[in-house]
Formats: sequence, structure tokens, C-alpha cells
Amino acid sequence: MFGYVLPSREKLTEEERAGFQSMYCGLCHTLREKYGFAASLILNYDLTYLAVLLSDGEEEQTACRRCVAHPCKGRCAAKRTAALEKAAACSVILAYWQIMDGIHDSRGWKRLKYRAAERVLRGAYRKAAEDRPTFDEATRLQLTKLDELEKNGCTTLDEPADAFAELLAGVAAELDDPVRQRVYREMLYHMGRWIYLVDAADDLEKDYKSGSFNPLIPRYGLTEGKLTDEAKQDFAMTLDRSVRSMAAAFELWDFGCWAALLRSTFYEGLYQVGHAVLAGEFRRAKRSKNKEGNI
Repeated sequence: MFGYVLPSREKLTEEERAGFQSMYCGLCHTLREKYGFAASLILNYDLTYLAVLLSDGEEEQTACRRCVAHPCKGRCAAKRTAALEKAAACSVILAYWQIMDGIHDSRGWKRLKYRAAERVLRGAYRKAAEDRPTFDEATRLQLTKLDELEKNGCTTLDEPADAFAELLAGVAAELDDPVRQRVYREMLYHMGRWIYLVDAADDLEKDYKSGSFNPLIPRYGLTEGKLTDEAKQDFAMTLDRSVRSMAAAFELWDFGCWAALLRSTFYEGLYQVGHAVLAGEFRRAKRSKNKEGNI
């Protein structure tokens, strides 16, 4: 996961922001307790949304807990639940297979970094795969499909975006209610598609310089590492279609205490992130927020 899925902070109350932050901290503690310290290093806000969506929409019980990042003053963290455990397992599996994909796609020093990350996360992955074997297999198959498309120089946006979208949609299989499963599958599918595409736009300049596959390059016939104004407008509409589909799925289910967070995300936050990425401002804004340590 990449850290692109964020709410519009201005539209959330202090209580709502604190609730999401407590789920973030709760997922961090769950990752560490179940899969070791290395697993907690993969944490980001995209992964926290998995915990939010897998929860029952009820306010989580919390406790003040210290951690490596906050050793002196504890932070309010959601207590470990079945939803957090499912989200933790799915998070480790997703992170591990993305690392494996990075090993296959990179060269030199970058590949060595991916190999080191794989060794560090290997034990956590094996345990998570035992906990969620069906999701692990589905993730592996979709990333294999994505790898084949990239190696064959796929010239469309739809095929690789669909492969990643199906990967994230697989999280819906963790739910028992068939209606809820269909709603979540639709939402997570378009979230995965949006994440893949916005990440491609964010990495465009870097991928162009390194010669790495990026679907925007063949799709728009780019001869430089940036989109033209016309291509930006067309691509922005593609991103917006996925966000509108997420919002439409959101309206079909009662998300309880998380409704305001998700509404803020689907109706404003994702549009803001997409705009910042296309304007080349997202990484700078993200660094500033990371320093604050809050959403």
C-alpha cells in the first residue's frame, strides 16, 4: 500500500480525527504483537482503512499505550479486535508481495533494498499466510498477472489497474454477510484501481528516468517524464470515475461511527490527493503531515 487514501482533515471533528488515529495506533500494536516489530514498519493510513472497513462500524474500545515512536507519552490506541487482526494479516500479505514485485522489477542497489526488506518481513509473511491462505493465494495470482502485463509492455491503463483492483477487492472475502461483501468488493475494487493509477502518476518522472514500466507512458505516448495539460485532464477524469464509484458503493451501507471519515475521504480527500499528485505537490505535503504525526 502507498499512503494515498486520506480524508479531508478539515471536514472531520477532533473526535473523528482522534478515532481514526486510535485505529491507526491499534493496527500498529496488532501488527507488532501478532507478526513482530518488522511488521509494524509497513503501517500507513491506507492499511488503516482496511481495519476501519473490516470493523462493524461501532466505536472501538481504546487504551493509552506507549510504543517505540512514543516511548514517554502514550497514545490512545484501539484495543485488539478480530477486525484489526484480519487487517493486520492482509496488510502483511499485501506488503510482502509488493516487495517481491519490487525485487522482480528493480536492479542494482534498489533490488538489494527490496531483498533486505523481504528477509526482514519473511517470518511475518509466513505466519500471515497461514492465517489467511485464501487471501494470500489471490494476492499472489493478481500480482503475477500484473507482472506479466508489465513485462509484455501493456499499453492500456485498464488491464494493470484491474489486476491491482482485484487484488484489493479480495479483502471483501473476509466478510460473512453476502450483501456487505458485494458492497465492499465494489468499493475496494475501485479503491485499488485508484491507488494503482495515482501511484503511477506520482512515480511517473522517476519511472521515466529509470526506464521502469509505467502505464501512463505508453497510454499517452509520453516522450518526457511528465503529462501534458491535455493528458492531465483526461487522466484526472479517469481518477474521478473511480472515486465516484467508491462513493456510490459507500452510500449502499451503514458504516456507523466511520461514516463521517469515509464520506470525507470519498467526497473530498481523494480528490485533494489526486489534484496534489498531478500538480507535483503530494510528496511535499505528505512529508509535512508525517512530521506532525497525525492525519
